[in-house]
Parts: sequence; C-alpha cells; structure tokens
Amino acid sequence: MAVFRIERFTSLPPADAWRRVTDWDRHGAMVPLTSVLVPPGGRTEVGTVFVARTGMGPLTFDDPMEVVRWTPPEAGRAGFCRLEKRGRTVRGWASIEVLPTRAGSHVVWVEDIRLFLPGRWMDPLLVAAGRRMFGRVLDALLEAPERAPR
Repeated sequence: MAVFRIERFTSLPPADAWRRVTDWDRHGAMVPLTSVLVPPGGRTEVGTVFVARTGMGPLTFDDPMEVVRWTPPEAGRAGFCRLEKRGRTVRGWASIEVLPTRAGSHVVWVEDIRLFLPGRWMDPLLVAAGRRMFGRVLDALLEAPERAPR
C-alpha cells in the first residue's frame, strides 16, 4: 500500500472548502494529462461514480471512483467523503475530511494508491508523487476562485 496524508488550513468556511475540494471537474483541470468524467447533473452522493482519465492517445487509463461515504459539513460538524478506486490499473481509496476551526477549515486528504503491478517496490515513489501532485491540487482548489454555478 502507498498511503499518504496531506493537510491544509484555510480561512474558507467549511461549506466553501467542502464545495471546492469535492468539485471533481476542477480536480481534472489541475492534474496533468487528466480529465474527470462526472455523471450529468453534477450531484454527488453515496453511489456516485466518476472517472479520472489520464494519459495521451493509446497510453490512457481510467481510474473509476465510487463515493461510498458522503457527509457534507453542517453547523460545527466535520464533512467526510470516502472514495473507493475501482479500476484495473489503479486501486485503493481516498478520503477527504473538512473540519471546522476558529479561523476557517482544516482539510485532510488521505489516499491509498495501489497499481496493477505486483509488489511494493513502487510504494515510496507513489507516496512522494502523490503528496506532491495532490498537495498542489489541494492548494489550487482552496486558493483559486470558484467557478460560477452551472
């Protein structure tokens, strides 16, 4: 298992931080060579499946993810989302937690990435790359202005 954890603090209220870090379309816009295909309507709930498609031309793979837990933040209560990665190439899970703080929000992203390759020899590389890439994604999601609603 290649597990990594990223934490960020933001002045955004929990509802705003949650909306930004669970905007799956924006994730795709911030990960190189990746697009995210979300179901029509844009509503996320338990059972929602979306696909991150990464690569170029014939060197492309899909990373389907299913929302298995979805609890948006409310009145002083933390928000929590858990995704299960259901692909042939990438397996594992990810969780996103948004906790209220006096100054805004504390966002915690934990991910377990497993590739189709046997063995754990790539785990240190996956952890380093995951922390770097998803740390940048999280920073951009929390700092960038929100898009106008669709």
